[in-house]
Amino acid sequence: MNVKMEPQWHAQLEAEFAKPYFRQLAERVRAEYAQGVCYPPGRLIFNAFNLCPFNQVRVVIIGQDPYHEPGQAHGLSFSVQDGVPFPPSLQNIFKEIEADLGTPIPPSGNLERWARQGVLLLNATLTVRAHQANSHAQLGWQTFTDAAIRALATQRQHLVYMLWGGFARGKAYMIDRQQNLVLESVHPSPLSANRGGWFGQHQFSRCNEYLRQHGMEPIAW
Repeated sequence: MNVKMEPQWHAQLEAEFAKPYFRQLAERVRAEYAQGVCYPPGRLIFNAFNLCPFNQVRVVIIGQDPYHEPGQAHGLSFSVQDGVPFPPSLQNIFKEIEADLGTPIPPSGNLERWARQGVLLLNATLTVRAHQANSHAQLGWQTFTDAAIRALATQRQHLVYMLWGGFARGKAYMIDRQQNLVLESVHPSPLSANRGGWFGQHQFSRCNEYLRQHGMEPIAW
């Protein structure tokens, strides 16, 4: 795998590229893409890093793995490309933002606008086989993305971590709650959100208030 990554992130993660697990991961990913359709397109695998440089990260939203249907995934957790119908989880995210901040639901589910404001939309697994959720979960991606989370946790302070659902909340042990804001909730998927614990949590206004308190611009959600 030819890793083309934003320079600040490349500097942070360069040591990972030389490790045996990453070489094996790269070989496995190449083989998967050669054998059949996988998402996102190869050039967008590291899109979350490339759109949100290390020193500009203010918020971290952790997803599990990319959407696995055509035209959806483009390397940002929960985001879909322009013109693609909103998946149910993204619909619920926008509904909560509207209720919390009064921001109308946008016409596009493309969250690049968030990434460019400093929201790292990081999936724990960066690739997936078409039509098969979590099909690349065992390839080794989590070792790599955990390294990215640790880099932020050890070198950056006053970040907001949004951990939605049990999988993302399992990453909380890496984060110093004294130096950062950790917002935990159920996952925004209908199965979880409709049982309670997603709507009405005011996570987005709480995030922005924390950023303001620490001298940063709020996110235009």
